[in-house]
Amino acid sequence: QVQLVESGGGLVQAGGSLRPSCAASGRTLNNYAVGWFRQAPGKEREFVSGISRPGNTYYADSVKGRFTISRDNARNTVYLQLNSLKAEDTAVYFCAADTTIYYSSNYGSAGHYDYWGQGTQVTVSS
Repeated sequence: QVQLVESGGGLVQAGGSLRPSCAASGRTLNNYAVGWFRQAPGKEREFVSGISRPGNTYYADSVKGRFTISRDNARNTVYLQLNSLKAEDTAVYFCAADTTIYYSSNYGSAGHYDYWGQGTQVTVSS
Protein backbone atom coordinates (compact mmCIF):
# COMPACT_ATOMS: atom_id res chain seq x y z
CA GLN A 1 0.00 0.00 0.00
CA VAL A 2 1.03 3.61 -0.41
CA GLN A 3 2.35 5.74 2.46
CA LEU A 4 1.86 9.51 2.31
CA VAL A 5 3.90 12.17 4.07
CA GLU A 6 3.02 15.86 3.92
CA SER A 7 5.48 18.67 4.44
CA GLY A 8 5.88 22.29 3.47
CA GLY A 9 3.38 23.91 5.77
CA GLY A 10 4.32 26.85 7.94
CA LEU A 11 3.49 30.34 9.16
CA VAL A 12 2.95 33.08 6.59
CA GLN A 13 1.39 36.51 6.51
CA ALA A 14 -1.87 37.13 4.71
CA GLY A 15 -1.26 37.49 0.99
CA GLY A 16 1.75 35.19 1.12
CA SER A 17 2.38 31.78 -0.41
CA LEU A 18 3.27 28.24 0.64
CA ARG A 19 3.66 24.98 -1.23
CA PRO A 20 2.80 21.90 0.82
CA SER A 21 3.90 18.62 -0.70
CA CYS A 22 2.60 15.07 -0.42
CA ALA A 23 5.37 12.54 -0.94
CA ALA A 24 4.49 8.90 -1.53
CA SER A 25 6.39 5.71 -0.85
CA GLY A 26 5.59 2.08 -1.35
CA ARG A 27 3.60 2.62 -4.53
CA THR A 28 3.63 4.86 -7.59
CA LEU A 29 1.44 7.84 -6.79
CA ASN A 30 0.59 8.31 -10.46
CA ASN A 31 -1.68 5.26 -10.14
CA TYR A 32 -3.80 7.05 -7.55
CA ALA A 33 -6.32 9.84 -7.50
CA VAL A 34 -5.07 12.35 -4.93
CA GLY A 35 -6.95 14.88 -2.87
CA TRP A 36 -6.05 17.63 -0.44
CA PHE A 37 -8.30 18.32 2.51
CA ARG A 38 -7.99 20.71 5.43
CA GLN A 39 -9.32 20.88 8.95
CA ALA A 40 -9.42 23.98 11.10
CA PRO A 41 -9.91 23.82 14.89
CA GLY A 42 -13.51 23.10 15.75
CA LYS A 43 -14.48 22.53 12.13
CA GLU A 44 -15.06 19.50 9.97
CA ARG A 45 -12.51 18.32 7.44
CA GLU A 46 -13.21 19.94 4.07
CA PHE A 47 -12.17 19.28 0.52
CA VAL A 48 -9.64 21.67 -0.99
CA SER A 49 -8.42 20.19 -4.28
CA GLY A 50 -7.99 16.95 -6.20
CA ILE A 51 -6.08 15.63 -9.18
CA SER A 52 -6.92 12.61 -11.29
CA ARG A 53 -4.48 10.07 -12.74
CA PRO A 54 -4.42 11.83 -16.15
CA GLY A 55 -4.06 15.21 -14.44
CA ASN A 56 -7.58 16.64 -14.34
CA THR A 57 -7.85 19.07 -11.44
CA TYR A 58 -10.67 20.01 -9.08
CA TYR A 59 -10.98 22.81 -6.56
CA ALA A 60 -13.29 23.99 -3.83
CA ASP A 61 -14.94 27.30 -4.72
CA SER A 62 -13.20 28.97 -1.78
CA VAL A 63 -9.73 28.34 -3.25
CA LYS A 64 -10.28 28.58 -7.02
CA GLY A 65 -7.85 30.99 -8.60
CA ARG A 66 -5.57 30.95 -5.54
CA PHE A 67 -4.49 27.30 -5.13
CA THR A 68 -2.97 25.00 -7.74
CA ILE A 69 -2.53 21.24 -7.47
CA SER A 70 0.09 19.44 -9.52
CA ARG A 71 1.95 16.16 -9.84
CA ASP A 72 5.68 15.49 -10.13
CA ASN A 73 5.82 11.87 -11.19
CA ALA A 74 9.62 11.75 -11.11
CA ARG A 75 9.50 12.64 -7.40
CA ASN A 76 6.36 10.59 -6.70
CA THR A 77 4.91 13.74 -5.15
CA VAL A 78 1.81 15.90 -5.40
CA TYR A 79 2.06 19.60 -4.60
CA LEU A 80 -0.50 22.19 -3.55
CA GLN A 81 0.60 25.73 -4.35
CA LEU A 82 -1.14 28.16 -2.01
CA ASN A 83 -1.18 31.79 -3.15
CA SER A 84 -2.93 34.89 -1.84
CA LEU A 85 -3.39 33.21 1.50
CA LYS A 86 -6.06 34.42 3.89
CA ALA A 87 -6.46 33.97 7.63
CA GLU A 88 -9.38 31.62 6.95
CA ASP A 89 -7.01 29.25 5.11
CA THR A 90 -5.41 28.39 8.47
CA ALA A 91 -5.79 24.65 9.05
CA VAL A 92 -4.03 21.32 9.05
CA TYR A 93 -3.73 20.21 5.45
CA PHE A 94 -3.97 16.51 4.65
CA CYS A 95 -3.34 14.66 1.43
CA ALA A 96 -5.21 11.49 0.59
CA ALA A 97 -5.05 8.91 -2.18
CA ASP A 98 -7.15 6.16 -3.64
CA THR A 99 -7.12 3.89 -6.68
CA THR A 100 -10.90 3.62 -7.07
CA ILE A 101 -11.95 7.25 -7.57
CA TYR A 102 -13.08 7.83 -11.15
CA TYR A 103 -15.94 10.32 -11.04
CA SER A 104 -15.30 14.03 -10.47
CA SER A 105 -18.10 14.13 -7.91
CA ASN A 106 -16.21 11.69 -5.68
CA TYR A 107 -13.08 13.78 -5.23
CA GLY A 108 -14.69 15.97 -2.63
CA SER A 109 -15.73 13.18 -0.29
CA ALA A 110 -13.19 12.15 2.33
CA GLY A 111 -14.85 8.76 2.65
CA HIS A 112 -13.72 7.78 -0.85
CA TYR A 113 -10.03 7.86 0.11
CA ASP A 114 -8.34 4.89 1.73
CA TYR A 115 -4.88 6.37 2.36
CA TRP A 116 -4.07 9.50 4.34
CA GLY A 117 -1.00 11.39 5.46
CA GLN A 118 -0.49 12.83 8.92
CA GLY A 119 -1.07 16.44 7.89
CA THR A 120 0.93 19.65 7.81
CA GLN A 121 -0.02 22.86 9.61
CA VAL A 122 -0.64 26.02 7.61
CA THR A 123 -1.06 29.18 9.65
CA VAL A 124 -1.86 32.53 8.04
CA SER A 125 -1.51 35.62 10.18
CA SER A 126 -3.67 38.62 9.41
